[in-house]
Amino acid sequence: MFQMAIIRSQRQPACPWLPLILLLTLSARCQADEVVTLNQKADGYRGIWYMNQPSNDEYVYKYSGGMGTYCAKHKPFAIYCGTVNKTFFCYGGATKADSRKLLHMVSYFDHATGTVPQPTILLDKKTDDAHDNPVISVDDDGHIWIFSTSHGRSRPSYIHRSVRPFDIDQFELIDATRADGDQQVPMTNFSYLQAWHSPQHGFQVFFTRYNFPAARTICFMNSTDGRRWSEWQRIAAIDEGHYQVTGIGTSKLGSMFNYHPKGKGLNWRTNLYYVETSDNGRSWTTVDGQSLTLPITNVAGESLVHDYAAEGRNVYLKDLRFDSQDRPLLLYITSGGYESGPKNDPRTWTLSRWTGTSWTTSTITTSDNNYDMGELWLQSEDDWRVIGPTGVGPQPYNPGGEVEMWQSRDQGATWRQMKQMTHDSPMNHTYVRRPLNAHPDFIAIWADGHGRQPSESRLYFSNLQGDVFRFPATMGTKPAKPERVP
Repeated sequence: MFQMAIIRSQRQPACPWLPLILLLTLSARCQADEVVTLNQKADGYRGIWYMNQPSNDEYVYKYSGGMGTYCAKHKPFAIYCGTVNKTFFCYGGATKADSRKLLHMVSYFDHATGTVPQPTILLDKKTDDAHDNPVISVDDDGHIWIFSTSHGRSRPSYIHRSVRPFDIDQFELIDATRADGDQQVPMTNFSYLQAWHSPQHGFQVFFTRYNFPAARTICFMNSTDGRRWSEWQRIAAIDEGHYQVTGIGTSKLGSMFNYHPKGKGLNWRTNLYYVETSDNGRSWTTVDGQSLTLPITNVAGESLVHDYAAEGRNVYLKDLRFDSQDRPLLLYITSGGYESGPKNDPRTWTLSRWTGTSWTTSTITTSDNNYDMGELWLQSEDDWRVIGPTGVGPQPYNPGGEVEMWQSRDQGATWRQMKQMTHDSPMNHTYVRRPLNAHPDFIAIWADGHGRQPSESRLYFSNLQGDVFRFPATMGTKPAKPERVP
């Protein structure tokens, strides 16, 4: 590009400074990449500890703890790649000296050897806010993509791509742009990003844009190459906005979302909505195929699944899957309010399933915090599982607890506890996440941390049988085997 610029400048002597300007621009970009992109190795696996909103009671915060795999509106954190028999993952890490300094980390589990390498420190996000945690994707050529999100508009967001396929040692910063009318403009900020990739369409991404016009406006964009992105589509902007959790099926993408009623503050979130697209965002419909005009602004519109506002219930979104017939399954928790403590019990783990003609809703279990986070695994037609911190932990009524596995043999109608996966833990286990294309040896990843005070945070994973393993907090330069947790 620079050589072409020189040739053009020789043909256009009226612009003698053009080559120098281009050289300075390229130099500035390279310097910015060097500052942002660290590509360093950490000597072990340590997660970030994070808190949100002091509550001035015995629970100390609205929520807090080990948040390396936070939050529910970030997806995915891990992907299994059969070509190299490895599960690649990212997480919100921390420095050895400060568990509240956010580093974006990338690593993998080698299924052939049962080991993990030293994780790569991709970048220092310059914050202690776990809302800035990264998510991961893998393209058709095996390049690892890391999307570094931001909580609101005050900090920049980044996109990185591994220089080599299926390799975590070196990443490059992507100079991403998005369409804005007939122009391409820099894309440097996005929140709550969820990245899906398919061979047919490339990247299909859901995200949130603050004050666009709602305080939290949920959006969609796509890109074939991860560099040039489509225009931003507003999906919904009811009152103060939304949280959304999304998923990819065989032939469609779906979004489940709640909403913030006007005048009640952003801690209040209620109702359950669902929309889907079968043509990469060109058109959107309800679950039964009714066409929708976006953005949705009507509280009681066609996309409403259940009116929880009428019942005085808050809704906390967890996971969206599609069954073997490509019908959506929505996993969420309902509660009486946003504050920690027994006054808002029960926190009810709920599954809403589209049967083809109607929504059916079933209860899985209850737990003691709105931010208890687990997801849904579909092993077969008669083996559906939920794994999450549904057991009471050492810091009751704070986020997380002891991890349990629940199973349904009748496609979500009834549930039973299949296995107690952790017990007698010193700190709460939090935010159990499901890898895409999960391998039986690595089906879930999460972190732990103290629920009421800053602490260290360790990283864990489990296999399909419910055996739990802990990543090494300190290791040498050679790959190491995670330790089995009794």
